[in-house]
Amino acid sequence: MQALIEADYKPVNLKLGPPNDAHAFCAVHGLETCQACGVDFSGMNALAKIFVANPHLVCPPPPQVVQPQRSQAVTKTKEDGNALFKANKLKEAVSMYNMALSVASGRLLWEPNALMREELSTVLSNRSAAYFAAGDYMSALVDAELVIQIKRPWSKGHFRKSKALVGMGRLEEASDAIKLGLAFEPTNAELQSFLEEIDGRIERRKA
Repeated sequence: MQALIEADYKPVNLKLGPPNDAHAFCAVHGLETCQACGVDFSGMNALAKIFVANPHLVCPPPPQVVQPQRSQAVTKTKEDGNALFKANKLKEAVSMYNMALSVASGRLLWEPNALMREELSTVLSNRSAAYFAAGDYMSALVDAELVIQIKRPWSKGHFRKSKALVGMGRLEEASDAIKLGLAFEPTNAELQSFLEEIDGRIERRKA
C-alpha cells in the first residue's frame, strides 16, 4: 500500500492565503482552481472553511448527521415562497426560493447528498412554476431541466419542462417531455391529462 501511495505521489507548488492561511492557492497564479497548473483546491478549501468557522470541531461528525436548523430554514423559506406564489407575488416568491436554494446548497460536506437533492429539486420545481406564471418561460425551462438532472424519475420535473415548452410554443418537444415523464410514472393522471391537452393542440394546429 505504501508503495502505491508513493508511486501516485506528486508534489504540488502552492501558497496559503486568508483566512488564517487556511486556504490553498496555485503558487504561480494565485488561483483556487488553475487549469494551467492542473490544480483544484476548491474542495479542500471548502472543508478548511468549515474548520476555521468551527475551531472546536476536532474532526467531522459521523456520516448522515443532519443540521436540523438548516432543514428548518429550507422548509420555512420554501413555504414562505409558496405563500407569496399563491398571493401572485411572483417576484417576491422567486426571491424567497432563491434564498431556500442558497440555504439548501450550503449543507456541510458530510451531510446526506440525498437530502440536499430532495430539497433542491422541490424548490427548483416551485421556482420553475413561479417563472412560468410570470411569463419567463426560458427560466422556467432551465429550472425544470435542473430538476430532471437532480431527480430524473420524479414526474414533476418533466411536467414543469413540458409546461415551459408549451409556453414557448414548442408543442412537439413538450409532448416528448411528458412522454418521458410517463415512462417513469405510467399511471400519473396529471401527466396523462396534460399530454392529451398538448396532443390536442398539436392536431388543431395542423388542421
